[in-house]
Amino acid sequence: MSTTDDLTRDALRPPRAPGAGRPVLEIRGLAVDYGYGTRRVHALRGVDLTLHEGEVLGLAGESGCGKSTLVYAATRLLAPPGLIAAGEVLYHPEVGEPVDILRLADDELRASRWQDTALVFQGAMNSLNPVYRVGRQLTDTIAAHRPRSTRAEREERARELLRMVGISPERIRSFPHQLSGGMRQRVMIAMALALEPRVLIMDEPTTALDVVMQRQILEQIMQLRDRLGFAVVFITHDVSLLIEIADRIAIMYAGEVVEDAAADDVYRRPRHPYSVGLLHSFPPLHGPRRELGGIPGSPPDMGHLPAGCPFADRCGFVVDACRTVHPTLVSTAVPGDDPSRQVACLRHDRAALAAAGAPEVEVPAALAVR
Repeated sequence: MSTTDDLTRDALRPPRAPGAGRPVLEIRGLAVDYGYGTRRVHALRGVDLTLHEGEVLGLAGESGCGKSTLVYAATRLLAPPGLIAAGEVLYHPEVGEPVDILRLADDELRASRWQDTALVFQGAMNSLNPVYRVGRQLTDTIAAHRPRSTRAEREERARELLRMVGISPERIRSFPHQLSGGMRQRVMIAMALALEPRVLIMDEPTTALDVVMQRQILEQIMQLRDRLGFAVVFITHDVSLLIEIADRIAIMYAGEVVEDAAADDVYRRPRHPYSVGLLHSFPPLHGPRRELGGIPGSPPDMGHLPAGCPFADRCGFVVDACRTVHPTLVSTAVPGDDPSRQVACLRHDRAALAAAGAPEVEVPAALAVR
């Protein structure tokens, strides 16, 4: 489902101002290593992200850039040998002070999962228990967090959840293998919404589905978001899909966020060379024909990252300073942009060039602030 025409996009996701609500989840300086000692790999390096109430935040990038590692670390589901080296993940409740998920006690973390934040995994068949009926799996989730509820109440809630995601309540007696891939993914979404969380994290939930089922599930998610008001973190390698559904997009490369802006700004006015490359890696379905550019080379070895910009070897706009100076996120917002827009590129960071004693460089038209 790779389409970027405005009519399709507006029909699926009505325009929404990025960052319009108050923060519900803040990731600050999150760093993750795999392994120990001198052989450890820095998979995430000081990632900062903020998710606002009711917002759809898209997380995009090539395989291995750190998207899934970021959300598994933020929800404390990171499996060994992954290790959270630094940072904090602040959840803002509706009432009271924010809490750091990374420092919650085990019982507090169990209470928070599914109720404050819920996660939809990529492979529904691997997430659902094959020997239990889907109704049992839905009611078990509810019973774990609401032990005072009756069996009848839990079953009625399970039927309501299935109706909510477009599945007949009669399917409550089905086993996972008796459902199609799209229906299994809908069951996972129903399970994630069972306790009405304020944050829904979706890790490439439509990757294995055909384009028709992708469309149906995405429309369902957007309708439920508008109805229930939860915020969404949507992870995918398909930037064209995010352009349709996201309010804001964060582009990741080599364990860092390299561009963070409103979805419209990323599509119409990308400012990082990597974002430009991603946008030219899929064909437009409307307008004049254009040659697909793609991105030459391969992502860097995370165990041996270069001293400067990790994208330098693949960048068509590289300058000498890119080989030695590591870029950080800086604001490039101008009137009409999302005011929180940020890009990690030396062509937009004169202060970093001056601090390194490097000459100023021109911003090419493809990356220009306009």
